[in-house]
Amino acid sequence: MSAPSHVPVLLDRVVALLAPALDHDGAVLVDATLGLGGHSAAVLTRCELARVVGFDRDPAALDLAGERLAPFGDRFTPVHATFDQIPRALADLGLRRADGILFDLGVSSMQLDTAERGFAYRQDAPLDMRMDPTTGITAAEVLNTYERGELTRVLREYGEERFASRISAAVVKERAREPFSTSGRLVELLYDQIPAPARRTGGHPAKRTFQALRIEVNDELGTLRRAVPAAIGALAVGGRVVVESYQSLEDRLVKRAFTAVTRLDVPPDLPFVPEDRQPALRLVTRGAERADAEEIARNPRAASVRLRAVERVRPDLDPTVHGKGAA
Repeated sequence: MSAPSHVPVLLDRVVALLAPALDHDGAVLVDATLGLGGHSAAVLTRCELARVVGFDRDPAALDLAGERLAPFGDRFTPVHATFDQIPRALADLGLRRADGILFDLGVSSMQLDTAERGFAYRQDAPLDMRMDPTTGITAAEVLNTYERGELTRVLREYGEERFASRISAAVVKERAREPFSTSGRLVELLYDQIPAPARRTGGHPAKRTFQALRIEVNDELGTLRRAVPAAIGALAVGGRVVVESYQSLEDRLVKRAFTAVTRLDVPPDLPFVPEDRQPALRLVTRGAERADAEEIARNPRAASVRLRAVERVRPDLDPTVHGKGAA
């Protein structure tokens, strides 16, 4: 198995955004996408009053991060779950609220670097792509069982692939001859189906299809659509949600969710805004922040990052969501 590695994107900026919310006794950070624990290690080192609850659906990631974070003792708690289960998991741990919640979205470097997982189109490997390899359908099953129309929808919606219909027709034809099992054969098909002029722009011709399959296999957008409102609802007053997105579908979803909870929803001619109509959260970042050229040179994965953050400035009207930090 390949040795996994990971360089956290915008690490210093992420910690700087979270630190004001984690400067009190009992502060809780939910690392919703634990990976190899790079962000969590930095927070535990620099925010000495905080503890981290780290979520990951990938058991291998939990094991590796657990080894890395073992020196922090009981300040780190691993949770094997998808990040839309944050409220329930916090309740199971006896925690009322989180003071910080971090999402570093998409496939991790560890998963990309481990050829056997099938995420990388530059290496021939089994078409798996499950972030949790213990459950769910594989990318091969999607290719081999979805009807042509459904496969076209997946490629078009999740990969924003212009040639989705053409690719899905070729997949259906080829799988009748022999089911798909490895990434190399799929990449060859994509080279054949995407016209040469299109192959010369927009990166590797397999990039969009592999993204679409990965999102479908792991229900990434559905999970994120549920998770962001759940995270906001679990946030203590003064707490912050920080999200790093790496493709436009994720970022648009996050932007809409943040806009919905920070927008002032009153008639424009209202002479003053009553306290109970003030938004409970405020934007911390102005638009989406990007990595600078220096970081991109060190870590090419940073080139596509979009960083957004919100802070809860007042409780919701529902008294059951008041409070700060741990129970």
